[in-house]
Amino acid sequence: MGYYDQDHQNRYKRQKGNRGGYFLASLIGIILGAILVIVAVPKLSDYNVLPYTVEPDEELQEEADGNNGNANVQNVSLDVVTDVTKAVDKAGDAVVSITNIQTAGFWSNENNGGGQPAGTGSGVIYKKEGNTAFIVTNHHVVEGAQELEVSLPDGAKIPARLVGSDIWTDLAVLEVDAKEIKTVAEFGDSDTLKPGEPVIAIGNPLGQFSGSVTQGIISGVERAVPVDIDQNGTVDWQAEVLQTDAAINPGNSGGALVNISGQLIGINSMKIAQNAVEGIGLAIPINYARPVIDDLEKFGEVRRPYMGIQLTSVNDIPGYYQQEALKLPKDVKTGVAITQVEPNSPAAQAGLKEMDVIVEMDGEEIKDIIELRQHLYTKKAVGEQMKIKFYREGKLQETTIKLSGETF
Repeated sequence: MGYYDQDHQNRYKRQKGNRGGYFLASLIGIILGAILVIVAVPKLSDYNVLPYTVEPDEELQEEADGNNGNANVQNVSLDVVTDVTKAVDKAGDAVVSITNIQTAGFWSNENNGGGQPAGTGSGVIYKKEGNTAFIVTNHHVVEGAQELEVSLPDGAKIPARLVGSDIWTDLAVLEVDAKEIKTVAEFGDSDTLKPGEPVIAIGNPLGQFSGSVTQGIISGVERAVPVDIDQNGTVDWQAEVLQTDAAINPGNSGGALVNISGQLIGINSMKIAQNAVEGIGLAIPINYARPVIDDLEKFGEVRRPYMGIQLTSVNDIPGYYQQEALKLPKDVKTGVAITQVEPNSPAAQAGLKEMDVIVEMDGEEIKDIIELRQHLYTKKAVGEQMKIKFYREGKLQETTIKLSGETF
């Protein structure tokens, strides 16, 4: 018992001594920690580094403060300027809306002699001279109009007069009072266009959205599109057009196709609208349109060379008559047969006769009426001479015709 008690007392003394050592060590640690805090905090404040602790409900409190109007909310306004916006700024105000007014419908009853809008389209102001401004549009936009009204980009409506119109190229020229006209389009060069080049269409689609802008690229140049002028089911003409994927809808006709510099490079004319076709818009190249515009402005019509003959394509004539009536060699399958020659016409003076078959003009093969018209209308001028090769009674002959300016 004595041994146990003595041993227990010794252990107690050692534990007590250990607790004293622990206390002393802890006290020294606290003192050293305080010294470190005193030294470190000013250094941290030099670098603006402060401890930050998110309390459990602090984010909710910030949201509540924002809802109470304590948070700062800033609206940012961007001034976006691109090549496209620059082009639209340059050309946009030169594009107008055109209303074709005809006497029809309930507006034309016995109590009201006014006209009713028959259709709408677009136009481009291309020239301002003195008190007159000139607008180019499509023939089909103004066809049959008894009155024409132009709506300017600022909403002003002014009357317009038809100067001249051409069914073959689907172009027309109007004139208006220049007093309210501020912007005139700048002509570009459509001959330099390349597939893939960006372009912008500006017009009045559906007659409701004036000044609408769509962007695309040149999908193809020098496209030939068959056109039935008199709507009789027979192709009369091949329109030379630019193809673009810029959206062109009804009402865009006559509007502007501009390049990235804001220059007018085409007059939007038509859109192929079929179930399986999308993104094919067509425009008349401005280099092709400018001579037509000049003639319409100066003469009210396009002065085209005139031959004085009526024609039919050989490929529309049954093979039997090609051999028996026209006496064509068996290897000649194309050309244009003359069905009538007007007295005292250029053709008559050149010695051409009924049943002659034209196969060549100025060294260029002529396969049908469309190619003949293309050569005559686009490559020849009034007063020029033209060499013609033709078959008569199976024999190839040649003559020279001097073209006049009468209406074909």
